[in-house]
Amino acid sequence: MFVRCPAHPDWGLGQVQSRVGDIVTVNFAEMGKQVINATMVPLEVVWNVDDEH
Repeated sequence: MFVRCPAHPDWGLGQVQSRVGDIVTVNFAEMGKQVINATMVPLEVVWNVDDEH
């Protein structure tokens, strides 16, 4: 699954690596791997990755 973090658009497109409860590990194109509490930092699903490039 691919996501963006609306609070940090400069992080770029992120690929979800894992999810345990509300804790999501995402590898972002411009920021690298981030461990995010999704209840505190909302993520937006990118449904069509081809539109992102």
